[in-house]
Amino acid sequence: MGLAGLAYAMVGTPKVKDTATAQNNVYYWANNTQMIATGGAANRQEISYAQIPEAMRNAVISAENKSFETDQGIDPMGIARAFYNMAKGGETQGGSTITQQYVKNSRLSQEQTLSRKFEELFITLKVGKTESKQTIMAGYLNISYYGRGASGLQAAARTYYGTDASKLNPSQCAFLATLLKGATYYDPAGAPEIDPVQATAEKNKDRAEKRWRWILDEEVKDGRMTKAERDKYTEFPMPNPPRKDAQLGGQIGYLVSLARTNFLNNNPKVTPEDLARGGYEIHTTFDRDKVNKLNDAVKKVYDNKIKPKQRPKTDTHVQFGGASVDPETGAIRAIYGGQDATTHYTNNADTTGAQVGSTFKPFVLAAAMEYGKRDPAGPPDQGESERKKVSPKSIYNADDKLKIKKYNGEIWTDENGKEWLQANDGHESRGNITLREAMQHSANSPYVQLGMDVGTDKVKDVAVAAGLRDDKSMADSTVPSFSIGTSQPSAIRMAGAYGTFATSGMQNDPYSVSEAKYRGEIIYQHKKVSKRAFPDAVADNVTDVLKNVVEHGTGTPAQLPGRDVAGKTGTTDDNKSAWFVGYTPQLSTAISMFRYDDNEKHKNRKFEKMYGTGGEQTIHGASFPAQIWHDYMADALEGTDVLTFPKPEPWGDTVYGGGAKSPSPTPTIMPSETASSTPSTTPSRTPSSPTPDPSGSCGAWDWNCQSSNGGNNGGNSAGTGGGGTPTPTDGVTSPGTSTGGGGNGNGNGNGNGGLFGGPTG
Repeated sequence: MGLAGLAYAMVGTPKVKDTATAQNNVYYWANNTQMIATGGAANRQEISYAQIPEAMRNAVISAENKSFETDQGIDPMGIARAFYNMAKGGETQGGSTITQQYVKNSRLSQEQTLSRKFEELFITLKVGKTESKQTIMAGYLNISYYGRGASGLQAAARTYYGTDASKLNPSQCAFLATLLKGATYYDPAGAPEIDPVQATAEKNKDRAEKRWRWILDEEVKDGRMTKAERDKYTEFPMPNPPRKDAQLGGQIGYLVSLARTNFLNNNPKVTPEDLARGGYEIHTTFDRDKVNKLNDAVKKVYDNKIKPKQRPKTDTHVQFGGASVDPETGAIRAIYGGQDATTHYTNNADTTGAQVGSTFKPFVLAAAMEYGKRDPAGPPDQGESERKKVSPKSIYNADDKLKIKKYNGEIWTDENGKEWLQANDGHESRGNITLREAMQHSANSPYVQLGMDVGTDKVKDVAVAAGLRDDKSMADSTVPSFSIGTSQPSAIRMAGAYGTFATSGMQNDPYSVSEAKYRGEIIYQHKKVSKRAFPDAVADNVTDVLKNVVEHGTGTPAQLPGRDVAGKTGTTDDNKSAWFVGYTPQLSTAISMFRYDDNEKHKNRKFEKMYGTGGEQTIHGASFPAQIWHDYMADALEGTDVLTFPKPEPWGDTVYGGGAKSPSPTPTIMPSETASSTPSTTPSRTPSSPTPDPSGSCGAWDWNCQSSNGGNNGGNSAGTGGGGTPTPTDGVTSPGTSTGGGGNGNGNGNGNGGLFGGPTG
C-alpha cells in the first residue's frame, strides 16, 4: 500500500501527446485559394464538450463504459485480467474504460508492457480524481481514430457524413461509435488493402450494421434513449463513400508530398513532428489550371492509346511523369506524379530511375562551347590554353559503330580491354555532319566522341551547374555513355535544367513553397537566388540548336505554331524509357514515359521494354512524351504573350572530331566568329511573332548556310538506354537512389547504345 501510494503521488496527469491534438495544415494553390486541409499525420479538428452531441456521448457510454459517469476511471476486473495475462506472457490487452483509453491514446508510447500498464493504472486513477468527466469525454472523442484518415469526432463527421459533429443524429452517432471498435473491420467501404479476406466491403457492412443496431438497443436498456426514439432508426445510416481528395487522391497527394518536403528542407527548425501537429498554412507555387491541363494531356494518351486489357503484354504498368517549371523563378507550376497518389505510390515527377537518354546531349554541347575541345598534344592537366572552344557548326563523324577515342587519340577500351563502338539508331551512318545537325537527328556517335574530347567530367560540371543534382541519380561520368544519358534525374530537375537555357544561362532551383505561416504569422518566404551556370551566348546557342530540333528534327511533334519552342527527344536502351524536354521563354516542361510494376510489395522492380506499347512498334521521345508535352503546353500557354528567344551571338571555332578532317589546312573561307567568352547582358524579351528559322538544308561544308542554320533533314529514328531499379525520393531537394544497366541513350534517333549497350535515342 505504501509503494502504491508513492507511485500514485509520483505520476503526473498526462499531457495529451502532440499528434493527438493535431490541427489541420492548409495547403494553398499559387493564387491563394485553398487546395486541401490535412494534418499531415492526422485529419483532425478539436471541438469542445458543448459541441459534442449528447447522442454521441450516450452511444459511447452504452457501448464501451456503462459506469463512466460514476466510476473512478478504472475497471478493476479488467485490470486484473490484463495483469494476469501479462504475467503468463499471454495477450496484453484487457478491458479498458473510457478514461483508460483516453490516457492510453494521450501518451506517446503505445507499447503493451507490464511496466507501462502498471504506470497507466496510476495515471488513470489520478486523471479520474483530478479531471472532470466532461474533459475526459471530450479528450477521448477528440483523440480517437475513426478510419479514413479522420482523427477526432469532428473530422469523422465531415469524412463520413459531410456535416459538423453538432449536427449528427443519434443513428449516425451510433455508427461512429461503432468505428471505435476498429475502422478497418467496421467501415462499410471495406479495407481490402489491409485485409483482403476479412475486411471486404460486404463483411464490414454486416459487422457495422449488427453493432450499430446493438448500440442503439443498449442505449434503450441503459435508459439513455426512449423506445419511441429507437424505433425511428430502422435503416442503417450508410455513410458517404470515401472521397479520394480527402485521402489525397489524384494529383493532390503528389503535390502535398512535394510541398511538404520542400517546406521541411528549407525550414530546419520545423520538424516533421511539428508539421504533424498542424496549424500551418503552406502556400505553394502550383497553378491549379496547369496541374489539371497536364493531367488531362496524360489521361488523353491513357484513354486513347494505352489498352492493358487488349495488350496485357505491352500495355500494363505504363507510367508517365511530368513537371513544368517557370524558368525565370524556378517555381514549379505543375507536376504529374502518376494516375492516383492513393494507388500509385511513387511520385513520377521525382526521381524514378528512368534514364534520360539523348535529352542529356545539350549539356555536352554546352560543355564543349564553354570549356572547349582539348588539344591532343597538350599536357595531361589540359589548361585553358590547350582548349579550343567549340561552335555548333563544328564537324564530327556520325558513322555507325564509330570507334570512340580518348581526347589524345588513343582508342577507348573498357575494363575488359574491349573497344567502344558507338551505334546509331537503325545503324545509320551520316558521315561528317555539324553538331547542330547531329542534335537535329539525335545522332549518337558525334556526341559520344565530343564528350570524350571535352572531358565527361566537364559535361557533368555543366549538367550540375544547369540544375541537375550530383547524387545517386547521376551516372558514372568516367565512361563514354555518360554523354548520351545514362543518368536518371527527375522530371522536375530536367525541366529546371532546361529552363537554365531559356534564361540565357541563369539557373534557378526548382521550388514548390512560396510562403508558410504558423498561426497566422509568416515563418518562411522563398527568396530567389539566381546563379550564372554558363555564359549567356553559350545558353542562347544551345537554345538555337534545340529550336532547330523542334522545327526540323526529331522534335517536330512538339511544334506550337506561332511560338518559339526548343526541345530534345530522348529514348533509352531496349525502349525502357522515353523523354521529351522542351521550353518556351516562359515555361519549361519535361515528360517521361516508362514501364514498371509499382506495386509496393514488389521488390527489385525492373523497367520493362516498350516495344509494341500503345500499339506503336517502338516508343521514342517523339511519340507519346512529345504528344503530351505539346497538348499540355498548347493549353497552358493559351492567352499568354508570344515571346521569342534571344538571337544567339557567334561563339567558338569550327573544330573537327571523330575522324572528320578539315577540307583545307587553312580554311580561310570560314567566316570569323570567335567571340569573347565574357557574358553579355541578357537580351530583353518582348512580345513579338517568332522569326521562322531559315531552311535547314545545309551540307557539312556549306559554310555560309551553316552559319545561319543547320540542316533540315528531319530524321525521326528511335534510340534506347539501359534501365535502372527505381528508388523513389520524397522531394525536389532529396537525393534519389537507383541502380541500372549501362547505356548510351539519346533522343529519338540513334542507336542501340553501342556494342556494349546504353541509351540511344
